[in-house]
Amino acid sequence: MLPRPTDARPLSSFWRARFWPTWMGLALMRSLSLLPMRATWLIGSVLGELFYLLFASRRHIVRVNIERCFPEFSALASRRLVRAHFRALAQSILDIGTAWWGSPRRLRRQVHWRGREHYDRAIAEGRHVILLAPHVVGIEIGGLRLSIDLPIVDIFRHPHNRLFAIVAQRRRSRFQARLIDHVRGLKPVVTQLNAGNPLYYLPDQDLGLRNASFVPFFGIQTATVNMLGRLAKMTNAIVIPCITRQLPRGAGYEIIFMPPLADFPVGNPVADTARMNQEIETALRAYPEQYFWVHRRFKTRPKGEEPFYAKRSRKR
Repeated sequence: MLPRPTDARPLSSFWRARFWPTWMGLALMRSLSLLPMRATWLIGSVLGELFYLLFASRRHIVRVNIERCFPEFSALASRRLVRAHFRALAQSILDIGTAWWGSPRRLRRQVHWRGREHYDRAIAEGRHVILLAPHVVGIEIGGLRLSIDLPIVDIFRHPHNRLFAIVAQRRRSRFQARLIDHVRGLKPVVTQLNAGNPLYYLPDQDLGLRNASFVPFFGIQTATVNMLGRLAKMTNAIVIPCITRQLPRGAGYEIIFMPPLADFPVGNPVADTARMNQEIETALRAYPEQYFWVHRRFKTRPKGEEPFYAKRSRKR
């Protein structure tokens, strides 16, 4: 049996006034889950423009990320991509309610998948599977949809807000998903992979230099967690890129299983991590507005480099 979240405190123990804003936010999320996705798309389109106008610091991060990752884009094309990202992000936030409270029937109807045969073939061959899932705006609803049909394992980090953390853990594990706290290390992850449970692996955030290598990502040396090759080798797992795409105009989402990585791992952590980033980059170029550009992906820099997100004059 896979581990479930261990915090069994009743939610009624969080009625102190400092948790009231969180309760209101959760109530809003629950209410939004009752709306059709076309409605959240329409609301998200407006909300995304407000996010773009109001959150200057995040707008700066998104703008820098996009300008540096797509230097071939004109200034106009970059601005359009920045705004498109905020709209996609806003809709995905509104759709978290559906992910957390939507019925299996509704999630199956609104989140389709393509390329599932790659996963099924690997399982039929007796292989363990790592689903390489980059941080796109649909990552939350994609994980919940997968967990209806697959016994996925997910490594999680606690949000600072304890009430939100407990609700998130319980909602994410309401189907077949089992959550492993990142502080427990690799041992329980390896155990579950060896037991035949697919790992839903999200390695593409800047977590500093620990267990990281600097490898290219969109042509930029990027501090990247270098565990994928090691995990694949330890468990004889096949790695299948898996991206959740947000469909246009509120049509739902699509989980895309891509062909498994051939000749992976090679046993060199730097080479394996560079290959991982290359695969993620290739997948993202088809839907560039949907990557999690609000994250400071390039915050950690090689020694001697200037801060990546330093304020600069805009290009003219």
